[in-house]
Amino acid sequence: MQDIYEALGAIKAGGAVVYPLFVLGIIALVIIVDKIYVYSRFMQLPESIEQLIESYGFDWAALETSIHNLGSNNYYSRFIGVIMQNKSHPAWWVESRANDESQLIEKALNRYLWILETIVTAAPLLGLLGTITGMMHSFELFGGSGLVDPTGVTGGVAQALIATGIGLFIAIIALFAFNYFSKQQAEAMDELERLGTRLLDSIRMAEEKGNVIPKGV
Repeated sequence: MQDIYEALGAIKAGGAVVYPLFVLGIIALVIIVDKIYVYSRFMQLPESIEQLIESYGFDWAALETSIHNLGSNNYYSRFIGVIMQNKSHPAWWVESRANDESQLIEKALNRYLWILETIVTAAPLLGLLGTITGMMHSFELFGGSGLVDPTGVTGGVAQALIATGIGLFIAIIALFAFNYFSKQQAEAMDELERLGTRLLDSIRMAEEKGNVIPKGV
């Protein structure tokens, strides 16, 4: 318990800049939790569906049942559902609608990432501001007759170091999170493109054979 009080006291010594830094840290944490929830809840695709789509001449009815079980909020279900709703139309029509849906999904996955990217830049700059104000406080303690308050100098240096340390810590966490979720987003979009290509190949194959896939199948 004593260690916690000492840590809080050290953080408080960082000066006024610590408060906006904590706000940035809380915002970053909320965005990270939100992204983890989105990817774990709405970006899961069972391997059975992948294998079904990859198979030659797969059963559209079985695919419809499989994506229905995923739920309407699942992004893969939304994307495949758009293709299935339009599969009785020409392939170029289906491809256009699938591209529109993939852009909406990409926009949803990209939401709030720009805030993380901003925090990566803003947190160290705020820490640097705390460094400058802390050092200025130290320099003010030097009078015409020499050092006025030696303990005040160490307090100013501590303020400078604490603010810088907190800013860098928040920026590092936000940077790792931003890069990780950007990578997850890129992989998800590649997977959507691959699945869309397989489904469109099946539709084109049916067109070449002169078959029309019924909308309700």
